[in-house]
Amino acid sequence: MRELEAWAGRVTDIAARAGSRIMEIYAAGFAVSAKEDQSPLTEADLASNALICAELRDLAPDVPVLSEESSSVAYEERRGWTRFWLVDPLDGTKEFVDRNGQFTVNIALIEDHRPVLGVVHVPAQCVSYFAWRGGGAFRRDADGTRGIRTRRTRAGQLVLAGSRSHATPEQERFFAACGGNVEILSIGSSLKFCLVAEGKVDLYPRFGPTSEWDTAAAHCVVEQSGGRVTTLDLLPLRYNSRPGWLNPHFLAMGDPDFDWRAYLARAAQ
Repeated sequence: MRELEAWAGRVTDIAARAGSRIMEIYAAGFAVSAKEDQSPLTEADLASNALICAELRDLAPDVPVLSEESSSVAYEERRGWTRFWLVDPLDGTKEFVDRNGQFTVNIALIEDHRPVLGVVHVPAQCVSYFAWRGGGAFRRDADGTRGIRTRRTRAGQLVLAGSRSHATPEQERFFAACGGNVEILSIGSSLKFCLVAEGKVDLYPRFGPTSEWDTAAAHCVVEQSGGRVTTLDLLPLRYNSRPGWLNPHFLAMGDPDFDWRAYLARAAQ
């Protein structure tokens, strides 16, 4: 645990430095290209990736680093990893291109298929969320660092977070199943998890595709603040446990004791 605590501070600083580099490019202007899957790629993605990967290798030379921008390691090789860094150097590239500020830097440490350390940095706000197993979850901003906790969910007073760029019919059906007196926040990137961790949102349900690097860091923050991240069957979301990188649909919930099954069943009708 002491190692994780020490690393959490170092990794939070690394993410903040990557965020500063991103904001330099954000201010100066940038070109946008497309990856093979037609998702956008910018100079900021690559610059952040290079900085983070170099810094993590310096911090822990024996721990492999896997990033969205370098995710071609064969499953036959990585399936034997019991510990590795999982990085999204710029989560929410569409939000970055749209210049709405809702993009993040995500760095997680995975051990035995679970995130045990997570840092989510919000460059446009100079805010960092970080957590480590057994240590709690924290928010760091210009006013200092404070612990964060999820809140108790109350039926009839639900606040839900949804994807800004990747809304789906399944998401809309689920929102409708939650009833009329529901507040919906449409937000980009892993910020949705962070609002759950801070106790501002009860649930972030995801019914569209995400990759493991999109979720791992914020998953840790939610868990260590008192919440859970599960599949729709309410099983723990796991990492590096299959050949591909796509997550199943999931729920990031603040109150593990609240039963979302009735809402899921109503949405499926």
